[in-house]
Amino acid sequence: MRITVIQHEADAPLGYLGGWLGPVCDVVRPYLGEEIPERAADGLIVLGGESAAWEDERCPWLPATRDLLARSVEEGTPTLAVCLGAQLMTLACGGTVERGGAGLEVGLCEVVALPAATDDPLLSGAGTAVAVQYHQDVMARLPEGAVPLMTGSRYPNQAYRLGEAAWAVQFHPEATPEIFATWTTASGLDSARELNAAVVAAEEALVATWRPMAEAFGRVVLDLGREPIQGMH
Repeated sequence: MRITVIQHEADAPLGYLGGWLGPVCDVVRPYLGEEIPERAADGLIVLGGESAAWEDERCPWLPATRDLLARSVEEGTPTLAVCLGAQLMTLACGGTVERGGAGLEVGLCEVVALPAATDDPLLSGAGTAVAVQYHQDVMARLPEGAVPLMTGSRYPNQAYRLGEAAWAVQFHPEATPEIFATWTTASGLDSARELNAAVVAAEEALVATWRPMAEAFGRVVLDLGREPIQGMH
């Protein structure tokens, strides 16, 4: 089992996901000049980043990433798209992403499972949970056929499933307290100390909620993953 990971910037790595999934992740770093593959391996993870999902001039690899996401959804490759990754998947599959009118959503926030999550392979056990957030762009309109799975008070579209095995989450299940602190420090938020402390205090709850989701994704990849097409890398 191999999982292709698209990492958009140095400060937004796999974090917790790398430990929870084990040494099966092949990380592609396009910001260092590495090429986005035409197809993922047995599974695909697309991580977050500072850019907007439509800022192709800022990040010239975004069109190839959207193509990869669209192909993965169409072919049933298990996919987990996080924050910017979720927004890219939304655009790639016909939805709408825009600047959020309610401003920045940052820090420890509550997300709530919707009825459709009850029997979802990844989020059936999430219930009402806390998650790390850092975004202002939002998935304003989900792609046709998307199944909403989680919601929140500031922005409603927090997680959805599309097709056979593709999930988009607006929050950051991968973000450790250390990773989150690099984001708040770099942005110079006045409330950084309080935000960081809240994430540290909630670490046990974050791990208890999102580790099962990551491990469930690994099982989906193992069950549904396919061999790469000959000649594709």
